Parts: sequence; structure tokens; C-alpha cells
Amino acid sequence: MRISDLQSKDVVNQTDGRNIGRIIDIDITEGGIINYFVVEPKRIMKRLNIYNNETSININQIVKIGEDVILVDLH
Repeated sequence: MRISDLQSKDVVNQTDGRNIGRIIDIDITEGGIINYFVVEPKRIMKRLNIYNNETSININQIVKIGEDVILVDLH
């Protein structure tokens, strides 16, 4: 799977079902290990001030990567 494939998927919190946004950046170590994904909130969420800033999703918080969405567990 390519990074561009991940960027086309919505990131959804499985705890409350909210669509957090889409991946805009990835933090990778020099050894090629992914630390976390940076998710930009959806525009409507920004306007409603539900999500103000970008969200960092740790690789351990990813539950499943599907065809259309990436499920994460954010408490």
C-alpha cells in the first residue's frame, strides 16, 4: 500500500463514529518506521470548531485499514 492510498481514505474514530478527516502527513523514523499520521480535520469540523488543529494518530491507535476508511481508537 502506498502513502497516497492512505491519504485518500477518511479517518474515523470507532469510539464515537466521528469522521476525523484525512491523512496529510506521516512522521517516519530514519529507519523507515512510521511513528504517527497527521490528520487534517474536515472543513466542516473546522468551521464548527469541533476540531481546531491537526490530530496526530499513533500507529498503535489504528484498528483497521479498510477500502474506504481507516478506523482508529481515540479515547
